[in-house]
Amino acid sequence: MLASETVENYLKAIYLVQREAAAGEAPVGKVAAALGVTAGTATSMVKKLVAAKLARHERFGGVRLTPKGTRAALDILRRHRLVETFLVDTLGLDWSVVHDEAERLEHAISPMVLDALDRHLGRPAFDPHGDPIPRADGAVQESEAMPMSELGTGDGARLVRVLDQRGDSLRFLRASGLKVGATLRVVAIEPGAGVMRIRPDGGTVVSMSTTAASRVLVRPVRSRD
Repeated sequence: MLASETVENYLKAIYLVQREAAAGEAPVGKVAAALGVTAGTATSMVKKLVAAKLARHERFGGVRLTPKGTRAALDILRRHRLVETFLVDTLGLDWSVVHDEAERLEHAISPMVLDALDRHLGRPAFDPHGDPIPRADGAVQESEAMPMSELGTGDGARLVRVLDQRGDSLRFLRASGLKVGATLRVVAIEPGAGVMRIRPDGGTVVSMSTTAASRVLVRPVRSRD
């Protein structure tokens, strides 16, 4: 199978869904939802990926990338996240708009340009959202983190990753002073309402649903450092 944008998008989606699945397999329905296509369309493409030995698919199970497919998925993720980092750190674009731009640019970067871009950026390990950037050899450095929703009242933490990368969510977090690297403290928790009140260092208290907070990953700290 020749490389194409569609194939790369499927490999990336399968890898990301597979990472979140408890069984280590990506349900085809979730892959379809991630790509905005029908389950039938996704199933047809999965069959092509299986024929190209990029994936395995059990008849009544999910899809799992082969080592070859995983390497290809990590390569496209590397390109995507380095482009996002360049757009934010070098061009100054807001982190809420770079995903779609990176989706367009990631397919056109040659290995030579990609390495030059990585070198220019100082070989970063994480992108502006805190997602790990795979290295050229496919190694991935995962950050130790927990959902912000698991913090207790009075707990301090440093924000290390944002999983919900929809534009509205990212704009809300930035406006609230909650960006990657920011330190924060839980002021209050209202379990009945499903709301947490968070104070970023140097900012004002912001209210966030526990559902939204579960998509923000933090590393606990003992003091505001």
